[in-house]
Amino acid sequence: MSVELTLSERLARQIEAGGPISIAHYMAEANQHYYGTRDPLGAAGDFTTAPEISQMFGELIGLCLADIWMRSGSRPAAHYVELGPGRGTLASDALRAMASVTFHPRVHFVETSPSLRERQGALIPNVAHHDSVSSLPEQGPLLVVANEFFDALPARQLVRVGSEWRERVVVRPDPDQPDRFAPMAGYRRVESGIPAMAADAPEGAILEMPLAGSAIALELAHRIAKQGGAAIVIDYGYEGPATGDTLQAVRAHRYADPFLEPGESDLTTHVDFTMIGNMARQAGLRVTRTVGQGAFLRQLGIDARADQLSRTTPARAEEVEAARRRLTDDDAMGTLFKAMAWVHPDWADPAGFEG
Repeated sequence: MSVELTLSERLARQIEAGGPISIAHYMAEANQHYYGTRDPLGAAGDFTTAPEISQMFGELIGLCLADIWMRSGSRPAAHYVELGPGRGTLASDALRAMASVTFHPRVHFVETSPSLRERQGALIPNVAHHDSVSSLPEQGPLLVVANEFFDALPARQLVRVGSEWRERVVVRPDPDQPDRFAPMAGYRRVESGIPAMAADAPEGAILEMPLAGSAIALELAHRIAKQGGAAIVIDYGYEGPATGDTLQAVRAHRYADPFLEPGESDLTTHVDFTMIGNMARQAGLRVTRTVGQGAFLRQLGIDARADQLSRTTPARAEEVEAARRRLTDDDAMGTLFKAMAWVHPDWADPAGFEG
């Protein structure tokens, strides 16, 4: 009888057979296993996303998309698309808010995790699941939300060694510690795709190249350019290009070692909003400026919505205020998390990105 190997054992065999693997390969394998074998969200999981903190988050995004749709002529057969929708909480709140203004789009989730698909289907029975953006409907405008999606996609890392940039790779340093891996500079020199700003980077500097995220962004942007619609991207990140190692792991709501027990913690890198925005521009879309999540939600009316919820349910007033602060304050999620929108040239600009 064959014994199923753990992810650590499979990765170790790959390294033994073919040599070190890239950071991107390691991250892809780890997150595929991680998301495919559990529901990582909530107090009992490893992390909590904005939609799980408060209904206000999803409601405001839903109303933002409905507003774009109405000011762009209320095009028929519109599709609500969410990338990496977690438990479906954001979509549930957004769709309820959309329904309040008589907007009822068809619902599509790009999700590969069987366990999360099951949770999503129980919450939103009419959802259509997709393995990738390539199978999304080809007719009708797409109104897309990507909240904490791009950060979990595998990113390539390069490291400065002398005058060269080399692929950063993963090795297994100690056979007696089967679940521990380690990064190192590979031997292959990389010459293409290096931004000019990196020319004077110091020894050991790390340059991240989110090739998977850029490819998905470009494909999705081409679909919006062809079919109409808009996309709202919210994630933690920066406006690049920049150097720095942002690879991190989260487990049980604490930072963990990303190279210990792969597949048992959530691996992410910070999102380069400039790069994914450039993908949308390349497809011919209009791209808003990047704003902090706090400023975005305040412009959409989170303060008024929090006051309304507190008046309606006074017993929850303290909880509502704590959630509002967590979503918007600078020392919480307000500036670390950022928002950007892509819009078809014939569609109205979204609210939330003014000034």
